[in-house]
Amino acid sequence: MKPILISGAACAAALCFAAAASPKKAAPKKQAVTLNAADLKWGDAPPVLPKGGQIAVLYGNPSAKGRFALRFRMPDGYRIAPHWHSMDEQLTVLSGTLVLHMGDSMDSPAHDLEPGAYHFLPGRMHHSADAKGEVVVQINGMGPFDIHYLNPADDPSRAAAASK
Repeated sequence: MKPILISGAACAAALCFAAAASPKKAAPKKQAVTLNAADLKWGDAPPVLPKGGQIAVLYGNPSAKGRFALRFRMPDGYRIAPHWHSMDEQLTVLSGTLVLHMGDSMDSPAHDLEPGAYHFLPGRMHHSADAKGEVVVQINGMGPFDIHYLNPADDPSRAAAASK
């Protein structure tokens, strides 16, 4: 019985050393990213946001774990109902006026963020937004990006799924 235990332990130790010595997949090398406005590839915003919005991913993958940067374009009158995100966000308004309501309703105190404005939004903070004119906002954050509506009925993806 002892020789079996000793040889089993020796095999286990050898496997541990072999695993530790085996080459690990190297993380992809970070690359510089340079984009001009004409290079952006705009597409429809995900179904969890109201129709009419468009996004262009600048860096990373917003749906995966890790750093990302994107541009979000909203037409005049676009509204995003009260919601929150799991992770912090940094917003920079590039054009138009983003009306950011801080609280649980569209009637919550608001800030008019004009071109050049910056706003840090801690994760889980309740807020909503309106667009005055066509608005383009750059959002920097850590993924995965998510959105949780305070009223589940405000989630456009639920309405779309129900109509199918």
